[in-house]
Amino acid sequence: MVDNAALSVRPGSASVSRGTNQTGVRLYNERLVLSLVRENQTMPKADIARLTGLSPQTISIIVNQLTADGLLLKGKPQRGRVGQPSVPYTLNPEGAYFVGMKIGRRSSDVVLLDFLGRVLNRFHEPHPYSTPEGTLALIRRGTSELIEALTDAQRARISGFGIASPFEMWNWEPQFGAPAAVLEAWRETDILAEARRISPWPVYLHNDGTSACAAELVLGHATTSADFLYIFIGSFIGGGVVLNHHLYPGHSRYAGAIGPMPMPVRGKSGYQQLLRSASIYVLGERLKAAGTDPAVLTRDPDNWGELGEPLDVWIAETAEDLALTIVSAVSVIDFETIVIDGAFPRPLRHRLVEATRAALAPFDMQGVSPFAVVEGSIGSGAREIGGACLPLLANFTKDREVLFKE
Repeated sequence: MVDNAALSVRPGSASVSRGTNQTGVRLYNERLVLSLVRENQTMPKADIARLTGLSPQTISIIVNQLTADGLLLKGKPQRGRVGQPSVPYTLNPEGAYFVGMKIGRRSSDVVLLDFLGRVLNRFHEPHPYSTPEGTLALIRRGTSELIEALTDAQRARISGFGIASPFEMWNWEPQFGAPAAVLEAWRETDILAEARRISPWPVYLHNDGTSACAAELVLGHATTSADFLYIFIGSFIGGGVVLNHHLYPGHSRYAGAIGPMPMPVRGKSGYQQLLRSASIYVLGERLKAAGTDPAVLTRDPDNWGELGEPLDVWIAETAEDLALTIVSAVSVIDFETIVIDGAFPRPLRHRLVEATRAALAPFDMQGVSPFAVVEGSIGSGAREIGGACLPLLANFTKDREVLFKE
């Protein structure tokens, strides 16, 4: 890191999109400052200088410029015992806005976030299966109705539209439950290119599990670990990987997907993929067999009501399979933490984490570094919120070089 105050000097600008195609020390240092303030919520210049190793002069120039740009807010001076009063800086909630979308198997969602990551507005659209046509219609709503309550000045600060989507949906015909014509339409549709024709802002697309992991990394409070495996259980189970506080998508952008992890088939010989036992669609099939409408699982992901024995059995078996997955993962990379979240009610998440911890007890852990299994902190909206975090990552954090390398 080069400490050069002159590199931080530039003309004042209120545009939050400035610098998205720039490179260099100045841009990195600005991202570093914004990331530190986000992590700590409020920070004076002296603490920022101490943590970054940059000189007070350089930090003063950077912070003043970010404040002039409307990204930081200057607080009231706090008097200490000695020296000059300390002036705290916080993120400006109106500094930037982000639109995010989740393309799901049984429902799709679009959200609007402010710079603090708070959800200001959302659309939730259940459907029997997603289609390219329906997805593009929802994008149009997300680029018009979703932002109606914003002023013109606030709309000018929308930084991007992020899409969290399962990859290659046409390869999951039995689980997806869509007609062959719909699957073929997904194969032929470049949803990113189509979205870019509709959206007035830059569009980003990533795997839904990695996007949910991004939400936990940027906005979550479940872990401060440098390295963690993130598991998200939606219609299909998936996840993501964080290494050294950075999202790691992998060369094919499938890192941490975990769904293809081989699992022994209960009561039979052979193996099947983890997604065929530890996904919510499996619970839906069990509910249907028991005479319960599985639509309850997607109508309100935060309130399923009483589902009885099918849910109890699903939790127990999912916990067993997660335990084997976790031990396998930490045997390869010594993750400090395993984060479990999903598109289900928070009390169920707590039950599943407790059951997974119990299922880990019989494993021989000799030679395995200690790790913690914790609950995620975003919940059922992690994928669409993670979609909105893609432009946040691309423009305002030090993670750009990892996820958005051109």
